[in-house]
Amino acid sequence: MVSIVSYVFYKIFVNSLTVIREFGNKMAFSIEEIIGASLLLAICFTKFGSFAILGYELKNILSILLVLILGWKNGILVGATGGVTIGTVLGIITNSEPVMVASYAISGMISGIFNKLGKIGVVIGFILGNVILTYVANGNTVQIIRIQEILIAFLGLLAIPKNVKINIMDMYGENKCLPKMMNNRLEENTDTILKLNNVSDTISQIADEYKNVAATVVSDDEIISEEQENRNIFLKELSNNLDGLETNFLYDELTNKNGNIVNEIYDYLLIKEKIDKKSLLEILKQNNNYVLGIEEDANNTVNNEIDTDINIINETYKTSKLSFVWKKKLDENNENISNQLQNVSKVISGIAEEIKNKENDKFEKQKEEIIEILKQKQIELNRLDIKEEKNGKITIKVSTNICEDVENDECMCTQIKKVIEKNMKIKLDLYKQECGIRINKDHCEFVFASKDIYKLNIGIARTKKHDSIISGDSSTYRRLDDGKFLIAISDGMGSGPEARKSSKIAIKMLERLLVSGFDKNTSLKLINSTLSANSEDMYATMDLSIFDLYSGNLEFIKNGACPTYLKKADSVQLLESQSLPAGILKDIDLDVYDIDINEGDIFVMCSDGIIESDKEYSNKELWLKYLLEDIKIDDVQKIADIIIGEAQDNDVGYPKDDMTVIVAKVVKNK
Repeated sequence: MVSIVSYVFYKIFVNSLTVIREFGNKMAFSIEEIIGASLLLAICFTKFGSFAILGYELKNILSILLVLILGWKNGILVGATGGVTIGTVLGIITNSEPVMVASYAISGMISGIFNKLGKIGVVIGFILGNVILTYVANGNTVQIIRIQEILIAFLGLLAIPKNVKINIMDMYGENKCLPKMMNNRLEENTDTILKLNNVSDTISQIADEYKNVAATVVSDDEIISEEQENRNIFLKELSNNLDGLETNFLYDELTNKNGNIVNEIYDYLLIKEKIDKKSLLEILKQNNNYVLGIEEDANNTVNNEIDTDINIINETYKTSKLSFVWKKKLDENNENISNQLQNVSKVISGIAEEIKNKENDKFEKQKEEIIEILKQKQIELNRLDIKEEKNGKITIKVSTNICEDVENDECMCTQIKKVIEKNMKIKLDLYKQECGIRINKDHCEFVFASKDIYKLNIGIARTKKHDSIISGDSSTYRRLDDGKFLIAISDGMGSGPEARKSSKIAIKMLERLLVSGFDKNTSLKLINSTLSANSEDMYATMDLSIFDLYSGNLEFIKNGACPTYLKKADSVQLLESQSLPAGILKDIDLDVYDIDINEGDIFVMCSDGIIESDKEYSNKELWLKYLLEDIKIDDVQKIADIIIGEAQDNDVGYPKDDMTVIVAKVVKNK
């Protein structure tokens, strides 16, 4: 092994020393030389150890700076590869978490994507990559790479002159001028796909390692062994806590590890978590240990000693439980991280597949025509992307330079929209408009999409629990990048700040994951694993409605949530869920519904504070069903206000739980 390692590092250092020795002389380096030099520098950086300035570790700052430089000078391919290389070195040599590799890889990749925006774009990309993986790994509770260290590295990047070059011959070839042919972009895409798939495979392998570490309980014998180990921890801790109480009349029974009494006490605690005087006396009685005179005088010696023993037993169990629960929790966290990294790997593979699909762009001819027509109208496009979604919906993203005429009454997006509609023979809606002048950017961005058949009218009403400082419910409604419309409610367990924290994490993660390209089921499973990893008492329901207003379809996904009510004229249908809230179980089963929608349909989503406010019905969902059947109006805000008012009246004007209700009506898009 020493010989193999020596040979590997010999090959690395031979290539890397060439870069360092001839950096100012050689015109271009191979990719092996650049990565070798990065590896050599990363190893050197680790020798700073824990040396820090104002609490910020120098090795981390220099490693981040190196990735920023590679991404800045050479884009996504070298940025991602350099990130993997440096992250691996830090992970192995400094014994960091393997998730560090993924963070450096993704941050390097995204910083390379943004290198067209210069140094600022590179650091924004690096921060964005770190933030995305931090949310995926732990719900933004612990930064994987500290933002302060990234910003310090950015200051170092600013000090590097713009004329510094890192040319790579394998990437660009010997010819400095690329022919102006579309097929050349296919070669670049192929290389990009290869690198993205390599990054995906690396992260997938890390996930497998976590999974192997987590897979500790595989047989009945090991389960029995673990249970016995937990029992021994408790008995040993109990014996230690009884030191100095040898005169206590139960001392011998409680320190006898092989006795029935102490083992029965432990079995009782496993179920009840805490033992009281009555239960302890019953266990003693069953083992022919009778305590006489215990009820005659509450202040006698026997009573006092019994009370002391009960306090010691309960405190011992509480303390010792941490010792064996945390081991199990660590295994669960490893498995959670494994699942999270596997899903990150899938998303990166999906990006590679999407780039691959663009090689045969069916809209290429139309794009050329649109660009040429707009050029004749004095509108230069920096970017034009046309994508067809699975449901047939067309999404078009456009980027232009900012308007020269600031006082121009008609924004260029109107002209762009008309040209695209005429060329593609479709009707478009404007989904997104970012004016460069208003938001202080050097370009404007517009997103158009095929005109939807339907649109939504939305009403929302909410109130918090009586005497609670804040509601534990969180909700959102927004349009997604694929044109679909999301409505979601999350109800944190209990009420107040802790419940709010759980539901807020769930909702914010859901929004970011869906926008980042994760599918709905994967997003909910990541949220579940994040909540279960963060805290034993962090649970939240998730209730999603995703409206496809183009094809007239609706998906419901419920995780421990209340039923959704579908009102058609005077009839009301319930869509119910049997699953537990997110964070309770390691693996979750999602209830998914898929139905067609029609004009006039009214959907009502709510948290359990609404449902459980009525105490008359044994089936608590029915009161709201009957109320909706009696409501004759179709104004969504008025319906939401009526429901919240009735729910508060059910609680005699003092809500016993947080309440949120969202009402959505489907109407024709004219």
